[in-house]
Amino acid sequence: MNKRIHYYCLVLLAVMWLLVSSGRVRAEWKAGVAKQKITPAHSMWLAGYGHRTHPSTGVLNDLHAGCLVLEDDHGSRVAFVTLDLVGISPDVADPIFAELEKQHGLPRSRVVLACSHTHSGPVVGHNLRTLHYDLLSADQQHLVDKYAESLKPAVVSLVGRAVKSLAPCAVSYGQGSASFAANRRNNKEPEVPRLQEAGLLVGPADHDVPVLKVTDPLGKLRCVLFGYACHATVLDGYEWSSDYPGFAQSELEAAHRGATALFVAGCGADQNPLPRRKVELAKQYGRDLAAAVDMVLAKDLRPISGPIKVGSTQVDLALASTPDRATLEQLARSDDRYIAARARLYLDHLAAGKFIPNTYSYPIRVWKLGDEFTFVSLAGEVVVEYAIKIKQDLGRERTFVSGYGNDVMAYIPSRRVLFEGGYEGGGAMVYYSLPSPWAPTIEGRILTGYRAALSDSK
Repeated sequence: MNKRIHYYCLVLLAVMWLLVSSGRVRAEWKAGVAKQKITPAHSMWLAGYGHRTHPSTGVLNDLHAGCLVLEDDHGSRVAFVTLDLVGISPDVADPIFAELEKQHGLPRSRVVLACSHTHSGPVVGHNLRTLHYDLLSADQQHLVDKYAESLKPAVVSLVGRAVKSLAPCAVSYGQGSASFAANRRNNKEPEVPRLQEAGLLVGPADHDVPVLKVTDPLGKLRCVLFGYACHATVLDGYEWSSDYPGFAQSELEAAHRGATALFVAGCGADQNPLPRRKVELAKQYGRDLAAAVDMVLAKDLRPISGPIKVGSTQVDLALASTPDRATLEQLARSDDRYIAARARLYLDHLAAGKFIPNTYSYPIRVWKLGDEFTFVSLAGEVVVEYAIKIKQDLGRERTFVSGYGNDVMAYIPSRRVLFEGGYEGGGAMVYYSLPSPWAPTIEGRILTGYRAALSDSK
């Protein structure tokens, strides 16, 4: 009997050696995956648009939170947490970070809370506070507060389940392409279909579809983490929906039974899915994005080896100006309800003995998986030029640059967009309750911060 057991052990070791040597498994990696619905249980106000006049009326497709935890052979871990939400702010994110470190030993630097930026999800805490300030009844505000409170235990439990499911895996990376995003600053929406067909779209864009592939030791797909730089704004109705990113995830999970698909938004603040406003278009863009991911999955991807190295920093971004009390009192009488609401918020701030900030602490993460892959997480609604510049710096084929990470506090314009002005250049600051546009130093400060975090990750 002992000889037979010894024989079977030798056979098993030989099989594992063949799998490792063939690249089908890399023993230095473990992955844990979990996913759950976060669709509100009650009719609530939807986030992202000021024209809505009443709460949600139903569900088109569910909102989800997902988690991929990766662990190298030194026990070093990072957690990608994806959220089908318009955004989060520190009032929601900070308690989640604290609890993840307390319960799961994951410090803030090793977690990314990546929002899809769907405009068909709920209002979340203080995010886009001015936009929804005058729209919420006391009952609706209570539901918003309760939903925000529920996110902490939901995300902490989700990450815990992912950690418990850690198992050996192989990790690889590739790039695809999808073309439905158009630069909304440089192309008029009604003209986009004609311009797309004629190949005449102008303005910077990033049509890359980065794909991180996680397989089990036998080569079966376990998780795919993918991204795209485009607003999730196909839909603007009253049904809960994860928009095109959710439809893409569903397509991939249907095509790869047992696998989990997770979407991370790229730097698409100035990119729209065009044309839009129809459910079928959201489904079509989801199918298009899933097809782009599937084309990557079918290839021989670049294997990624360890170890994990982490860089993280907070950069103080200066604001152009801050209003005094007299200015706020004047603005509070404005006919523009958003300008008036922001002024009232800051007058309340002053009445409570607080000061109006002239800087904002901006989080940046840089994670390196070996020498083959770099993941950069930028906060806020980041215009596409940041991703283009970072990928030129690091190499497009091995770099995944995301926006909407950890804190969605405002639009993040490049220096060019800031000076051009418009919605992304400064007009949207009022809806995020920041007192003015950014100072001209914004692009330099963020790129310097990214490079500092990159240096720390080496």
